[in-house]
Amino acid sequence: MINEALGAKPARIGFRTRLKFDESPKTSEQTRLAIARAKEGDREALRFLYVTYSDNIYGYVNSIVHDQHEAEDVTQQVFAKLMTAIGKYQDRGVPFFAWLLRLARNVAIDHLRANRLTPTENVLDPNLSSAEDLDESMTVRVALATLPEEQREVVILRHLMGLTPGEIAVRMGRTEGSIHGLHHRGRRALQRELERLESAPRTHRPRQLAAA
Repeated sequence: MINEALGAKPARIGFRTRLKFDESPKTSEQTRLAIARAKEGDREALRFLYVTYSDNIYGYVNSIVHDQHEAEDVTQQVFAKLMTAIGKYQDRGVPFFAWLLRLARNVAIDHLRANRLTPTENVLDPNLSSAEDLDESMTVRVALATLPEEQREVVILRHLMGLTPGEIAVRMGRTEGSIHGLHHRGRRALQRELERLESAPRTHRPRQLAAA
């Protein structure tokens, strides 16, 4: 049965940010089988892909929209769209996860445009964060919002999600050299903006962006 072949996982309510992905041979083979079955309209196969990838997609989408509730909605939209879009996926050297991230990026950007949202801040719980943490986090997010879109995405994927330049290149469909260039320019621009914000009245210095 498809449940046994794919190692079906129990349903779970809500999302949690997952920064790393299981790339083991077993998961890769299960994913390959699920994709083939999903293209034939198998709902259990689609469910497997949802359970396997939804937390990673949620974390990536949240890095774009900067709002947990919006990220949940967009993640649901991504997998709703996957039901019809999966037929377009062809394994021609492009990993399924990279293809799915590109789909998620397009859905997230369309969502922002449709709602005229600017991803400049995130809603933080004041009961769980100190005033200094909130101030610092907001400063970094405001600075990030000033970067060109691709530079911002590279900086977020590199420093917040911990991906390597090679992994980012695959996910964005670019060469590793271009990713290094975007990262270098984005990091310098972000540092300059953080230094500029230092001139405003503050109670502490803005966080320095570590070199990578």
